[in-house]
Amino acid sequence: MNPLLARLQPYPFERLRQLFAGVTPPADLRAISLGIGEPKHPTPAFIKEALTAGLGALAAYPATAGEPRLRAAFTDWLKTRYDLTLDPATQVLPVNGSREALFALAQTVIDPSAGFKPVVVSPNPFYQIYEGAALLSGADVYYAPSVAARNFAVDWDSVPADVWARTQLVFVCSPGNPTGAVMPLDEWQKLFDLSDRHGFVIASDECYSEIYFRDEPPLGGLEAAARLGRHDFKNLISLTSLSKRSNVPGLRSGFVAGDAGIIKSFLLYRTYHGSAMSGTVAAASIAAWGDEAHVVDNRAQYRAKFAAVTPLLEQVLDVRLPDASFYLWAGIPAQWDGDDAAFARALYAQYNVTVLPGSYLARDAQGSNPGRGRIRMALVAETEECLEAARRIVDFVRKAPR
Repeated sequence: MNPLLARLQPYPFERLRQLFAGVTPPADLRAISLGIGEPKHPTPAFIKEALTAGLGALAAYPATAGEPRLRAAFTDWLKTRYDLTLDPATQVLPVNGSREALFALAQTVIDPSAGFKPVVVSPNPFYQIYEGAALLSGADVYYAPSVAARNFAVDWDSVPADVWARTQLVFVCSPGNPTGAVMPLDEWQKLFDLSDRHGFVIASDECYSEIYFRDEPPLGGLEAAARLGRHDFKNLISLTSLSKRSNVPGLRSGFVAGDAGIIKSFLLYRTYHGSAMSGTVAAASIAAWGDEAHVVDNRAQYRAKFAAVTPLLEQVLDVRLPDASFYLWAGIPAQWDGDDAAFARALYAQYNVTVLPGSYLARDAQGSNPGRGRIRMALVAETEECLEAARRIVDFVRKAPR
């Protein structure tokens, strides 16, 4: 067996199952889960219709590079969303959701024969695929903390110079999971300068880019590069997905875009990896990327939901409206002494509400776990269910102090 598999840690949801083992929540309260970030809003009917209309494509092997109409749908969307002009033949590729692409990209760009132990820099807390992708590529992971005092911006300055010298890949998540923070232009400039100096690739995970609460849409990595005159997108790959934008997590559809040289190598890897997108999925994807009305409606639903739920939770938790994404990243009351796992277990046991301990989404690094004392709540269900969960949490904190 691959010895690198032994370096992988249990996924947060497996740890959550272990945490809840032996607990029987009250039977008179229906279960409400805010633990998993799986979109629950209905899939738009026109996407389903496009999917079934494309069933004829099941009779043919799909091309790994995707058909021209699909790649054009990606570049058309990038033009509409970010005012960017990319070559559909060389600067974009379809992927089966951003998760598999994040993993595969690391296997493509990490060079274990470089003469030193390569490093992948990850935000902390983080989406666990970043860690698994790095470890299975043979690299070490350096965890750069997100700082609460800076609206959970990643502290890139905390990464030592000798770590940057060995870095081959940096994962950026903006808007962030779990914090919802959006990386500003000056932080992008900092990373681009470091990339130019050390030659590492930047993977910008942007799957939450269309769920935001301010008037200004979140800045994207490619958009930041263009604003700074980096029109070749050197050493930059952006990854996005339809899952959250269009409420189709089961479609497993997204795309990557950026540096044409990296795209060329990634296509070669994917050709052998066997990860071509089905023509049936491509048909639905073309329809989804070409329509913005359903995205505006989806965003309005989240905005109304967060506007209703956040003020309730602000009464008892350290929480505020994020920049973007569909998570609330909340600090638990002081009497719990930062024990987010104990808080989550007691809440489940007494009120049948599931939240994810923040420490499960981060690692102990540089002397602390930046997720400790926080919980992640995914407001993905309908508004009334999220409101009911919020009311129970308020009741729990007020009536059941530790």
